[in-house]
Order: sequence, then C-alpha cells, then structure tokens
Amino acid sequence: MITTIVLIQADPRSITACATALAGIPGVSEVYSVSGAWDLVAIVRVPDLDQIAEVVTQEFAKVPGIIRTQTLTAFRTYSRRDLEQAWDIGVE
Repeated sequence: MITTIVLIQADPRSITACATALAGIPGVSEVYSVSGAWDLVAIVRVPDLDQIAEVVTQEFAKVPGIIRTQTLTAFRTYSRRDLEQAWDIGVE
C-alpha cells in the first residue's frame, strides 16, 4: 500500500465542502482540517503509483474551491507501535 500526504490550500469559504468532497473520493482514507499555511491535509492510501496519479491529478481537480496542493509520497512509516513490535520480537 502506498501512502501519499496531500497538503491543500482552499478558498476559506469552501473548506468544509472541500473536505467533505475529498473524503468521498475512493483512496482518500482521511482528511484533516489543520492550522498554518495549509487548510486541509488528505491522506491517500492506494495499492500502486498509477492510482495516486489518478486520485491526485484527476479526482482532486474536480473538487471546487481547491487553490493549491502539494503532494508528498511516503517511502517508509515510522511509528511507536512499529518500534514496540520490533522490540517484542527481539530485533535490535
């Protein structure tokens, strides 16, 4: 599974509508409303790179109110849970 994080700047009047529309796109697992330079963060989880291109360049483009995006594709995941599991099986 490939995870892509999409940072989204949206028209302030349409943030809720954008978030709702994005959350309905297949492959989008979560959408967060955030503070700072970006308004929304969408997490896209799909099986292959071709689907990332389809979701981000085709489906996101259909959502009214999106001004700008920045796409970050994850190479590896690090989490406390992963680290704890590694120690549980004796990996050092």
